Amino acid sequence: MPRLVRLAPRPLFAWLAPRGPLDPRLDPTRPGSPLAPPWPDLAIASGRRAVPAVRALKRASGGRVYTVVLKDPRTGPGTADLIWIPSYDPLRGPNVVATLTSPHRLSPSRLAAARARPDPRLASLPRPLVAVAVGGHSRHLRFRDEDCARLVDGLARLARDGASLAITPSRRTPPALRARLAALAGASGGFLWDGAEPNPYEAMMALADAIVVTGDSVNMICEAVATGAAVLVFEMPHGAKRHLALVAELERLGAVRPFRGQLEAFRPEPLDVTPLIAQAVADGLARHRAALGLE
Repeated sequence: MPRLVRLAPRPLFAWLAPRGPLDPRLDPTRPGSPLAPPWPDLAIASGRRAVPAVRALKRASGGRVYTVVLKDPRTGPGTADLIWIPSYDPLRGPNVVATLTSPHRLSPSRLAAARARPDPRLASLPRPLVAVAVGGHSRHLRFRDEDCARLVDGLARLARDGASLAITPSRRTPPALRARLAALAGASGGFLWDGAEPNPYEAMMALADAIVVTGDSVNMICEAVATGAAVLVFEMPHGAKRHLALVAELERLGAVRPFRGQLEAFRPEPLDVTPLIAQAVADGLARHRAALGLE
């Protein structure tokens, strides 16, 4: 069974990651550490604060643990047995898997299950149903007042043209924008997730005829293009160059179009690299175990 470990290194060690030492409280050889034995066959880490833990697990297990790092660890390809990165990052190596979009949990089977048992909060909304996934401030980008106004005005046009809006803000969404989105959902008879469980995000992605997603979030864009719905990206030209490069390439491939306040008549093929990445991990683990004489 997989085990999820959330690491919380103390501030000094968090600041020194990924190149610095592991917080001694997390040392795999220390009793009570969340990384203590039994060693896993496979350790998958995400985030640069986890990089020291990956190195420590590999060392403490005598190389037995097969290690995978998702996203560029900024410490070179030798950091782990396998590294996945988005293709717009420069890291390359024989153990580096680079793909345009990122891995996620919105598998075809999960989407099919959500369609087979529609969330009642969404099933009653008239068609066409437009899912709206809204990000917010990050270290790469700030939502400006004009961004918020342009987004809300475009969504209001959709509602006036007869679309039902199912909106999910994120933790990063500015409060003023969240309030405007809530008012729009209320006035147009749409739905805005207020944080009450269950989270409707997966159902929204599965049931939507079209998806509007803000261009600040790579993860949300990559999840949206895996659904097969028409994906409209609310572009933010002052965003991070890597985000702009991703959106530009997806537009070139016909997977997304810019959001201009109206629905677009296209139906792209789902774009999902998660199985490819999973297969790379499975193949690498099999080779590793064979080399150790465990097969």
